[in-house]
Amino acid sequence: MADRPDGETTSSADLPPEEQPPRGWRELPILLIAALAIAIVLKTFLVQAFYIPSISMSPTLERGDRILVCRICVRVGDIHRGDVIVFSDPHPAAGVDRGPIGAALHWLGEGIGVAQPENEDFIKRVIGLPGDVVELHDGNLFVNGEIVDESYVNPEIDTSPYGPKTVPDGMLFVLGDNRAHSGDSRFDPPVGVGLVPEDMVIGKAFVIVFPPSRWGWL
Repeated sequence: MADRPDGETTSSADLPPEEQPPRGWRELPILLIAALAIAIVLKTFLVQAFYIPSISMSPTLERGDRILVCRICVRVGDIHRGDVIVFSDPHPAAGVDRGPIGAALHWLGEGIGVAQPENEDFIKRVIGLPGDVVELHDGNLFVNGEIVDESYVNPEIDTSPYGPKTVPDGMLFVLGDNRAHSGDSRFDPPVGVGLVPEDMVIGKAFVIVFPPSRWGWL
């Protein structure tokens, strides 16, 4: 608002066209807030991007790949054997006491990708569902006594025996595709992740989006 000589006030709408602020600048804050809200909703409920930091899922996923994970898939559908899932650390460290405001700001930062989560997320393949019996012998996987065809497994075979292990209710048994270099459900922390509670699953990986040479569906 500006004062006129007669004591009345004027708004930018009363100014001549050449003196009015650009329309885009006036709308920019609203557009930024809307974009931020959309990004947070997408990340929280629909789709989230993840970076692959290790070789534990090679050759399916290589270090440096960027993938998209469907979060809503685990809310409206079941988890199946063979799904590649991202899950929160089943054994998280004690969180930092940030206070209500600090916690809200950190959550917001995670939502727009400028803050790191307090605990690491993991990506593995679902091998055993609740009630399944999992065994490994001479590099071969058996679920409920039947051998599983695993064309996705890394050629560097890990022949270490495991099991038989019955997966408890509410839990998942996960393995990396690169068995010789994967800390998974075969090992308890800190070597592996142990069994994964179903409610710790963030979503299902469904596509590699970067680098372009590795684009493809999972």
